Amino acid sequence: MRPSGRALDAIRTVSIEPGFSHHAEGSVLIRMGGTEVLCTASVEGRVPPFLRGQGKGWVTAEYGMLPRATHTRGSREAAKGKQSGRTQEIQRLIGRSLRAVVDLAALGEMTITLDCDVLNADGGTRCASITGAWVALSLAVRKLVETRVLKASPITGQVAAISCGLTEMGAVADLDYAEDSTAEADANFILTDGGGIVEVQATAEKSPFTDEQFAELMRLARLGTARLFEAQRAALGTP
Repeated sequence: MRPSGRALDAIRTVSIEPGFSHHAEGSVLIRMGGTEVLCTASVEGRVPPFLRGQGKGWVTAEYGMLPRATHTRGSREAAKGKQSGRTQEIQRLIGRSLRAVVDLAALGEMTITLDCDVLNADGGTRCASITGAWVALSLAVRKLVETRVLKASPITGQVAAISCGLTEMGAVADLDYAEDSTAEADANFILTDGGGIVEVQATAEKSPFTDEQFAELMRLARLGTARLFEAQRAALGTP
């Protein structure tokens, strides 16, 4: 039995609450089990210098954790004067994942920044951030279309992310902290609703895993993200 009592292919209870932030163009509070992330989308009428004059927009992300999002207090990175390598890696991952499903030329010369702030961490914070950020992005784009800033949505599909791993019980979906901290291998899958693969981060913590084991992790990831796509659509009120 998994620590949570879930079946091997079962993901944690997921809820996505839109409109959590009063001022952002798009926002959600996503809960995946004990992990909670506030995702906000902010729109600016400018692009980074390297894109100026090209008629293209930009989608980027920032990521952070509250000091007591984890079991022990972590220092604020602002107090240290620099971001950790982990933070930089995760926020770049979130940005890449979202840009994979946005037509930047159709967006035009504006920037949408997704801020993902972890309120409570129980494993899978980067995956919850990507999944929630897509909904926040969609809400911001919906507002731009409604106000006729954009003629049509530049979003080309859905993207969601899930962690899967190898434990003493075998391959399992959607690791919580108890499983992630003891897993023999763990992987983050960022997938699209059209079946595309945006990115896979897979690491053997103990002994190397086989092609067959990786294929089983991918199967679980496909099942898990299908449920996340449903949750995203439900939060947006779309079929």
